[in-house]
Amino acid sequence: MIANEIGVEPIINCAGNVTVLGGNIVDEEVIEAMKEAAGSFFDMPTLHKKAGAFIARLLGVEDAYISGGAEAGLLLSLAACMTGGELEQMVKLPKTDGMKNEVIIQSLHRNQYDYPLQFTGAKIVEVGNSRKTVASDIENAISERTAACVYFVFDPMEGVLPLEEVARVCHARGVPVIADGAGELPPVENLTAFLKMGADIAVFSGGKDIGSTNDTGLVVGRRDIIQACRRLGPHSYIPYGKGTHVFIGRPMKTSKEDIFGFVTALKRYLKADQRARLEEWERKAAYLVSELQKFPEVVSVRKMYDSYDQPRPLCVPKVEFEFKKAEPHGSTAEWIMGELQRGQPSIVGYVLEGKFYLSPQCLKPGEVEIVAHTISEILLKMK
Repeated sequence: MIANEIGVEPIINCAGNVTVLGGNIVDEEVIEAMKEAAGSFFDMPTLHKKAGAFIARLLGVEDAYISGGAEAGLLLSLAACMTGGELEQMVKLPKTDGMKNEVIIQSLHRNQYDYPLQFTGAKIVEVGNSRKTVASDIENAISERTAACVYFVFDPMEGVLPLEEVARVCHARGVPVIADGAGELPPVENLTAFLKMGADIAVFSGGKDIGSTNDTGLVVGRRDIIQACRRLGPHSYIPYGKGTHVFIGRPMKTSKEDIFGFVTALKRYLKADQRARLEEWERKAAYLVSELQKFPEVVSVRKMYDSYDQPRPLCVPKVEFEFKKAEPHGSTAEWIMGELQRGQPSIVGYVLEGKFYLSPQCLKPGEVEIVAHTISEILLKMK
């Protein structure tokens, strides 16, 4: 096996579809589609355009673009809004003199994923404060330099101005809204929900619940913005000056294998029995709770769900551990996570605010029993 030659070992993923663990398990049907692409050559601009049109028909949206990950989709969408797809503006980036070069983000939405937006040369204009954003905060921030407003779809945060209201304010001043929904699947309805709420563009990760490779993403929405994304993208060669020019999207390459694989994964995702998937996650989460509730003197365990500020259900349950016994060397949650990671096989969950969490979303057959047994052995030592 190549893994052995490299010197790495597979892990049991209890953290969910996260980039740092490789995204997801790619189905054999997706791999076969990638093999089909690997054996042929295609005109890449044409492939991108036709794949986008195909996805748009599947979803019932104006247009779509397969990006090199959600972050690339977010960056290209902003660059598209900054330049309007105009050649004289596209060749400038990341130099932005004389063009729209500001992007509005709510203070409560600032996060590690907004930093790359500045790679376009854009300046982030933060509005509101750490407690609340009101409509006038956005209204007052809009100027002739405003290229777009980016809305990050996160857990409910008291004080965040809802997407519908953000869109209303921005559209009144001709400012497009980009919704980053990278990890906001399931439910599958979210693929179009944010556009219906008023966003001009919605961006998703392909390497999470959709089931494509980890280096793919999806941009859907307004046709003019998507067209500009394609012009700025990695496969665009446009005559300029004495030769041809490539643009800011050149490092964000999507291969023909990526495109074939993503389209296949999306088709599978739209046809999948979502109720059956949920029932399987529920079963695994309930099993973990039932097994680990046997240690009430050490830990309290419950099955729970995240809540979101958007009006739709979240399908993935998770298991929360709150430890009653402190580990002398530091946080008990951090300690048990370290014990699991150092085991054979290595098991990875995650820690938030001193609590330990497990997600059943990426557990393969037979792994939930291994996880329950391994954690039980650790808790026995803590009694």
